[in-house]
Amino acid sequence: MLVGTIGTGLGILALIIGFGIIAIEMQYRRRPGNRLEMTPGRWNFEIYEPQHYLLVGELELRNQTQALEIMVPHVEAEATLLSKASLNGVTSKIWVTPQHPDAPARPDGYWFGYIVKRKPTQFQVSLDLHGENLTELQAAWVRIQFVTYGPQGRIPKMQHVIVPLSFPAVDESPRWRPTAKADVLPVRTHLLTQLDTPVEVVKRYVMPHSQPGDIVTIGETPVAIMQGRWRHPTDVRPGWLAKRLCYYFLPTSSLATACGLQTLIDIVGAGRVLAAFIVGAIAKKILRKPGVFYQLAGEQARLIDDVTGTLPPYDQFIVLGPDEPQQVVDEIQRETGLTAAIVDVNDLKAVKIVAASSGIPSGFLEQALMSNPAGNADEQTPVVLIRPTEPAVQTK
Repeated sequence: MLVGTIGTGLGILALIIGFGIIAIEMQYRRRPGNRLEMTPGRWNFEIYEPQHYLLVGELELRNQTQALEIMVPHVEAEATLLSKASLNGVTSKIWVTPQHPDAPARPDGYWFGYIVKRKPTQFQVSLDLHGENLTELQAAWVRIQFVTYGPQGRIPKMQHVIVPLSFPAVDESPRWRPTAKADVLPVRTHLLTQLDTPVEVVKRYVMPHSQPGDIVTIGETPVAIMQGRWRHPTDVRPGWLAKRLCYYFLPTSSLATACGLQTLIDIVGAGRVLAAFIVGAIAKKILRKPGVFYQLAGEQARLIDDVTGTLPPYDQFIVLGPDEPQQVVDEIQRETGLTAAIVDVNDLKAVKIVAASSGIPSGFLEQALMSNPAGNADEQTPVVLIRPTEPAVQTK
């Protein structure tokens, strides 16, 4: 009897401990952890001369937990320059200067450990460039390494910021290309980054060439880049599902790598991706109907570009599809008066309209863009202006 009582008591104790562990785990998963955000910041040239650039960025560290204190014991920066010419003779120096509201920066440049509480704190990143001719520089890829220290331990992180260094002048002699029902004008821009917005780009580079009735189209990848929707593979943690399912996609698919597929899982959820995969496999194998996976997994499944999918330096990143594309084209039309569309076009004569203003005739954009006037290489013409040549296709 005593042995049975002890056994029952131990069983109850084990259940209590088990439920306690489950409760602790559930509470832990709801905790925010080291949630600290670094903003891309505002970047300006303090010196912009042919032989000397001084680029300064104003960035913020924001504690997203509200209740916890997150420490930042280390911040440093490095930069990679992109240029149309050799970088021989170009020298660069980059440094970080804290601008905490309650603690002055040290004169030796040392980043001292700082506690980020509810209010954000600021710091500067300065990039000083010298050379005989800096006008061939295209962009600076700035990588800011920082460490968060808090409830989840010591976690190294990195913020990537692409900053354009050159800005092409508006072409005074635009080269229009005739098509069946419209003339098209590929519009050259600077290297677009998350520091830009679609409306600003259209106003700066397209409006000087436009007239009423024109349609402006922007590639879906440049829009996503301007929205900051790109992730470095080191920031992606492929899970069990991504590592196994990626083998079943064609090698040319952006979902054929664990990081590419995990990016989709992070957006739409593992359950939806798994269900789409199973149903899609059955539809393809038994019903001979391909493409069901992409229909069920959502729009982002088609729009994600894996590493090497776009021009440098974004060829090192996974670029997602744009967020709220219809709102983007509506804003362009509202701010500029131009009918607009976000498109996905390739050299295989495939044209997908991601979002478009109302009033564009069905099939018109597909015909106008079939030759892919924006190009798939490094033309740096992410915007195409379309001018209908037939009255029947004039937009309202």
